[in-house]
This record gives sequence, structure tokens and C-alpha cells, in this order.
Amino acid sequence: MKERDEFYMRLALREGRRGLGHTSPNPPVGAVIVDPRKGEVIARGYHRRAGLPHAEVEALRRAGERARGATLYVTLEPCHHYGRTPPCTQAILAAGIRRVVVGTRDPHPQARGGLEYLAQKGLEVRSGVLEKECRYLARFFLRRVLDHRPWVILKVAASLDGRIATRTGDSRWITGEEARRQGHRLRALCDAILVGRRTVELDDPQLTCRLVRGQHPVRIVLDTRLRLSPTHRLFESAQEVPTWLICGEGAPPERETPFRERGVEILRIKEKDGRIDLSALLVELSQRQILSLLVEGGAEVHGAFLDQGLVDEVFFFFGPVILGGREAPQAVAGEGAASLKEALWLSEVKVRRLSGSLLVQGLSPVGARLLENIP
Repeated sequence: MKERDEFYMRLALREGRRGLGHTSPNPPVGAVIVDPRKGEVIARGYHRRAGLPHAEVEALRRAGERARGATLYVTLEPCHHYGRTPPCTQAILAAGIRRVVVGTRDPHPQARGGLEYLAQKGLEVRSGVLEKECRYLARFFLRRVLDHRPWVILKVAASLDGRIATRTGDSRWITGEEARRQGHRLRALCDAILVGRRTVELDDPQLTCRLVRGQHPVRIVLDTRLRLSPTHRLFESAQEVPTWLICGEGAPPERETPFRERGVEILRIKEKDGRIDLSALLVELSQRQILSLLVEGGAEVHGAFLDQGLVDEVFFFFGPVILGGREAPQAVAGEGAASLKEALWLSEVKVRRLSGSLLVQGLSPVGARLLENIP
């Protein structure tokens, strides 16, 4: 039974991944309906976009009358409330499903309770099948529900010796084309991308996912005193791609006007030690439906997020080059760890070869704890 349930849950996970980058502020969810006598997959479904049918309903519609007496595998507990769509529990009952197998429970106070309700109605239910994998699929949603902040991904492209540019500032390109394309897939996956003032000044980036298909993330720039020029490319294109400029409460109000004229939204966030209070910023972003944040630079911004324990996941892209140089900018600054024991050690580490570049991906202790300790 365990092996069979895991097999079909892997199929449901595969379906759920099809919704990645499209479902926010809802989680990506996958569902599979199986004939328990024949072991045959009757129908599959996934949540395509917020406001559209949930994965269970999409699979049930495809199954039709064949759903009666069948088993439903779904990566996240079916909802039991009226939101943009009716409760999935009602659709499951109406379809005649006999058994429901869930990957992970839904901690949302409005949506949870679906399994208990279905059990009360006489259905056989089981939860916790491939739970860690299912939580990882829904990690953006889970972080926001439980901690009222986005899931934060730190992304770096660096040389083998940890430099993000030469001593003269030359950085295009340290990693290869395939690595850059993978970086743009990350952008398309996330709701927003964040950089600091110096990154805009030095690189004049566009911060879009133009190398792949997908929706551009909201572009966020930290500029405590509004010192940037409004003529940078991402501000000039703010009418096409949402762009938010984050400043402190003490930034000169008159500096806002040229940015607002270009369509840039200004957010004033309280300061801490003369800098933007990152925890307060993350709460504000969560309230604005940002479930996932990709942090792309520079070194001081990376260091600040790491020092404050706000990074959930790390993607380090390494090019096969050594730059050296005392003045060459490093990938991570900040205060840093005083000992190896205090350093940020990753878990669930994966290493991929992307043509000539390498990608090292892993969960921070903060991110790993979220996936292991969900109520």
C-alpha cells in the first residue's frame, strides 16, 4: 500500500509542478485519480492559475462518472471553504470518490479541515505521503501562511573564488548561457526580484526573464535615501514591468516625483540601524501578495539577508574561472559567521552541470525547518 500510494503521489507531484510560476497567491497543486482495482490512472489535473479550478476539480471533471469508487491523490489537503472557487471537498463527495490520499495538510486557517470533513462523510483518508516533497512544491504558500512573509531565494553568479566581477567591475559574463537561462527560469518562478542600489548603479540591469517564457517578476530596488537616477533601464520600463523602489522613512519626499512620473511605485519602510528593515519589508511584501522573493544582489544585500536569517533557499551559479584581486567584489559581504558552527550550512544539496557552469542548490536551516515542522 505504501509503495503504491507513493507511486501515484509522484504522478500528482509531476502534475503540480506544471503550475509553478503561475498560481500565486495560491499554491501549485497536482491531483491524480486512480481506479484501485485495475491500478489505472483515470484522470490528472493541476491548478493552473488563481481563480481557475483547483487541481482536484480539474481531475474530477476529466474523470466524469469513472471517479465513482476511485482513489484521489492530491499534493495538498483539499480546501473546505468558499474562496474564489467552491470547496473541493464538496466536489469530491459529489463525484463519489471513495478514498483520498494527501501529501501534506493545509495550514491555512480557512482552508484546512478538509480531511476531517471527508472522513466524517465516510471516505477513507490518508495524509503524509511524500510529505516533504509536497511541502517543497507548496513552500512559497506555506511560508506566507505560517510566517506572513515570502519564501526568500538567494541567487548568486560567481567565479570559483567567489567573485561577482573583476576589480574593474567587468562581470558579463562569468557564467555560461545555459546558467543564465536557468537564472531567468528562477525569475519566472518567483513573484518578485530584489537588488540593492549599487547593483543598479553598476550593472543597469533589466531584471526580467526575457531568456525564457514566463511572466516577469515585480522588480524591487532598495535605495534607503533615494539616491538613484530615474534614468536607469528598469525605471524607464516601469510602465511595462511593475517596479517598486524601497526607501526609508527619512528619504527626501521631492525625490519621489521623477520616479512616480515613470510609473515606479515608492514604498517607505521603517529603518533599522540606518538601513531598510528587511523583516518589515518582507511583511509588507506578503501583504501585497508576494509569496516568493528572489534576491540577486549585491554583496551587502546578500549579507544582510543572511545575517538576519531571512534566506530560505540558495542557488549559487559558478563559472569555470578564477578572478582574484583584493578589490574584486565578493558574492557575500555583511557581518558573516564568527565560527564554522555559526555558518550557514545547506541541506538537501543538489549539484548540476549547466554546460561549462555549475549550479549548487540547497535549503538553509530556516527553509529546512519550515518543510519539517508544519502543524
